[in-house]
Amino acid sequence: MDDSVQKSCWGVTAKAIAGFAFIILVAWLVGGAETAVIATAG
Repeated sequence: MDDSVQKSCWGVTAKAIAGFAFIILVAWLVGGAETAVIATAG
């Protein structure tokens, strides 16, 4: 019982970390794109 709970917990943790990293990556790409547009227009 404890093993399945522990595996489940790590699975949820891994998914949360992956999702958080994906959100940061998307935000970084959008911010980078905006900076490039501003630099080009300026």
